Amino acid sequence: MPSLIARIDPVDKTAGDRARAYLDTLTKPPGSLGALEALAVQLSEISKELAPAVTPPAVIVFAADHGVAAEGVSAFPQAVTAQMVANFARGGAAINVFARQINARLEVVDVGVLGDVEAPGVVVEKVRRATGNITVEDAMQPFEVEAALQAGEKAVARAYEAGCRSVIVGEMGIANTTASSAMLAAFTGTPVEQVVGAGSGLDSQQQVHKAGVITRALAARKFDADTPLSVLAALGGLEIAAMAGAYLAAARYRLPAIVDGFIATVAALTACRLCPAVRGYLVFGHRSMEPGHGVALRALDATPLLALDMRLGEGSGAALAFPLLQAATAMMADMATFTSAGMADSTP
Repeated sequence: MPSLIARIDPVDKTAGDRARAYLDTLTKPPGSLGALEALAVQLSEISKELAPAVTPPAVIVFAADHGVAAEGVSAFPQAVTAQMVANFARGGAAINVFARQINARLEVVDVGVLGDVEAPGVVVEKVRRATGNITVEDAMQPFEVEAALQAGEKAVARAYEAGCRSVIVGEMGIANTTASSAMLAAFTGTPVEQVVGAGSGLDSQQQVHKAGVITRALAARKFDADTPLSVLAALGGLEIAAMAGAYLAAARYRLPAIVDGFIATVAALTACRLCPAVRGYLVFGHRSMEPGHGVALRALDATPLLALDMRLGEGSGAALAFPLLQAATAMMADMATFTSAGMADSTP
C-alpha cells in the first residue's frame, strides 16, 4: 500500500482554473448553477479534461462482519450480513435498484463475512472471518489491514479495466457503525456520545449501551491516533479498510469517487489521513442521519450534494447523487457559449 500512495498525484488545479474560466463563457449568469459549477471544476481537476467522462460508474460493495456485534450493539443479528450479501447477488437490495437505474457495473466483495456466502457473482477476498471484538482484542492484525486495503485496490483496478470512469463505494456489515464511531472518536477526539446514532435502528437506551461499548473499546485498545493503520487495526473493520483502499486506488487512477454515508466517510477520512492528496478525488454524495456523519464531514471540510434523511449504507446515497455528476459533465460538453450562440455576454 505505501507504493500505491507514492503513485497518487494531487488533482490538477490548473485544469480546474480552465474549467472555471470556461463556465463563465456559457450562456448563464456567472455562478448561477451554484454547486453544480463547483462539481464541474472538481471533475476537471480530477481528470485534467474540460468535459470528462464519468460513465459508466462502478458500484463496489464490500462486506464483512464485526466481532463487537457480540456486545449487542445492533438491532439485527450478525447472520444478516451474509443474508444481505446473498440479496445483493440476487439483485434485490436498494443498491441493486439504484445501480441499475444509473447503468452501473456492480460488484460485491466478501472481505470478511463470518459465514460462507454461496451466491454466484460474489467476489471472495476473505481476509478473515469477522474482526475481533474490540472490547477485548484488536479488530485486526496489521497484515490483515494491509490485505483488506489491497482487496479494495484490486476491486477498483477491475472496475477501471472494465472501462468504468467513476467509483461508488458501499458496505455491508452488522455492527459497522460501532467500529466507525470508535474510529472517528479516535481520529478526532470527539466525545463518543456525539458520534453514536441509531445505526440499524437502535432506540435511545440501546444507543447509550452502544456508546458505553465504544468507550470501553477505546479504553482497552492501544493505538496511535495519528497513525491511520494503527486505528484501523485496533478498532476498524475489514470492509472499512477495503473502502479506504478503494478510495486510494480511485485517486491513483484519477477517477472521481462518490462517498456515501457515515461508514463510507470514516473510510474516506482514513484514506485521506494515509494520503492527503486523496481528498481532491472525493465527491460527497449525501448527508446521513447518523450524528457522527456531520463530525466526519467537518473533519474533511466536505459538503454533500444531497440530504435525504437516509442511513441505509450500501452506497445507496452515493448512487442517487451520481446523476449530478452526469449533469455537470453534460453542462460542460453541451451547453452553448455566448459566442457560439451569437449572444452578448454580461461583461460591460
